[in-house]
Amino acid sequence: MDRTTQLTIRRTGTTAPARTSGSPAPPGSHEITHSGAHVYDPDRPTGSLHLRAARVLEGNWTGTSTVPSHGLYPHQWSWDSAFIAIGLRHLSPLRAQTELETLLGAQWGDGRIPHIVFNPSVPLDAYFPSPDFWRSSTAGRAAGAPRTVQTSGIVQPPVHALAAWLVHQADPGLSRSRSFLSRMYPRLAAWHRYLLHRRDLGGGGLASVVHPWEQGMDNSPCWDAPLSRVTPAAPRSFRRADLDHGSAEDRPTDLDYGRYVRLATDYRDGGYADGAGEFAVEDPAFNALLIASEHALAAIAQELGAAGTARHARAERLTAALVERLWDPTEGMFFCRDVYGGDARDGSESGALGSDRRSPESGALDSERRSSESGAHGSERGSRSGALAPEQRSTESSAHASERRSRQSGAHASEQRSRAGALIPERSVAGLLPLILPALPRDIAATLVRTAGGPHFGLGGIARLAPSYDLTGHAFDPHRYWRGPAWFNTNWLLERGLRLHGEHGRAEELRAALLETADTSGFAEYVDPYTGEACGALGFSWTAALTLDLLHEPARADQADRVDRVDRVDQSTHVVSHPGHRAFDKAQGTPPHTSHASHTTHTPHSSFETGAKGGDRG
Repeated sequence: MDRTTQLTIRRTGTTAPARTSGSPAPPGSHEITHSGAHVYDPDRPTGSLHLRAARVLEGNWTGTSTVPSHGLYPHQWSWDSAFIAIGLRHLSPLRAQTELETLLGAQWGDGRIPHIVFNPSVPLDAYFPSPDFWRSSTAGRAAGAPRTVQTSGIVQPPVHALAAWLVHQADPGLSRSRSFLSRMYPRLAAWHRYLLHRRDLGGGGLASVVHPWEQGMDNSPCWDAPLSRVTPAAPRSFRRADLDHGSAEDRPTDLDYGRYVRLATDYRDGGYADGAGEFAVEDPAFNALLIASEHALAAIAQELGAAGTARHARAERLTAALVERLWDPTEGMFFCRDVYGGDARDGSESGALGSDRRSPESGALDSERRSSESGAHGSERGSRSGALAPEQRSTESSAHASERRSRQSGAHASEQRSRAGALIPERSVAGLLPLILPALPRDIAATLVRTAGGPHFGLGGIARLAPSYDLTGHAFDPHRYWRGPAWFNTNWLLERGLRLHGEHGRAEELRAALLETADTSGFAEYVDPYTGEACGALGFSWTAALTLDLLHEPARADQADRVDRVDRVDQSTHVVSHPGHRAFDKAQGTPPHTSHASHTTHTPHSSFETGAKGGDRG
């Protein structure tokens, strides 16, 4: 029996021994239970998509976390680990918890979760920028960088609370026995505070990214205009390790890379203080994931005995701010906002996109948001005070005090730079991803669906998967990193968004295309959106993880209440049983032990709890 089979074999009627709070998972542990049932039956074909995806994750496992790929990405990446945990929960809830625990163990004192946690056993020249470039323990000292772990100093999209909630739901008993959520909650709350306060550089309530790598879509044409203000680093001042593992035609240009290095260098040399750089962009996907995770954080608070209503309300206010700041009704999608772009004298819109999209209620909304935000923080703290453990309250209190100090220290710089900015006239898949939000207005959701299937993205038509960039755009390249290829994580999010808003047929078509493409591409990092041809690294972890998640989810709305799932890709009659594993369906937000009667009397706040907008998943 190989190690992957050990990880995934079915055992009935057994449970893992409970571990005390904070005790780590044994390195390389494979004996993981799922409330009495595992996800693999011995009669599954040896070459099934399920087992091959599991082998990818097993091969990329380091003992405490999962690398995206051993060659090109030999460390732990932030949003990769969140997506990986979402897939791992179907194989090993304990390993999925460990994945997130390892990442959050490297969190900085100001709340940020760094985009890379470096493995000290990997040679420095295996990846650039390496730990000696970021100098986190010294350059990041004022921001609370950990002393014993080397990290980068920038962040990535905040998928983590969503991942933590889904991992908990995979095995609530194991999660509670290990106090998983009660240990994760204060860290995740501090992470959201950092983004909502320190990164509101535009003053409109949304988080800004200060480097293209933070948004995750590193080389998107959306960054070309704001990057043009940045003087690139000298070509001989750095060595690109990425070109050792991929074709130069598929990777960012040397000019763009020089600008990436300059931005990171200036950020580091400024002590990783926010608001002083030349690059600040409000991105719709980054903020949509923050909102989705805010809903998930509310569900976590409820699981821990608090009300969670303030977080739901905050998520709805952020949704309104997203529409106000980034929605363009004439173009039918969301756009990035260059916070430091536009006319510096009055902050008015400039460029191809007009300024008439802004709501006449914008001033009132800003005022309401500020006053409600203040009340929401107080309400949430009050509601948790009697429900969360004393050590959590202490952590929350010190985190708030630290946040106040850090906000005061950087307030003047950010206020001086804060302005309305200008929307960036480039169509990116990021502009479709707010479809994952339950409180998105119906007309906007319907328009996004039409845009996704239109000539710019071709979903369900000329494109096999949604491209990362406009098929008709001037910078489109089907193979160059984030300038046209299709990625599995963005399409996975789109599939969830389509299903949430009642587009079950389109969602099922996309799900089938994702599974087929993962199968034929060898779990590629990204693919040609027309042909599905593999690009980048093969055996890529989040591709394998999200394949597992799609295999374990109901394929259609009328299957939402079923516990048995049929592995459609294997085209067999094998049934996979998942007691309690009902992520992204209309039971979201209700622990598996909750009675149906209690669920039906619950008033839902988000897509994690109901099929809002006609959908069956959130």
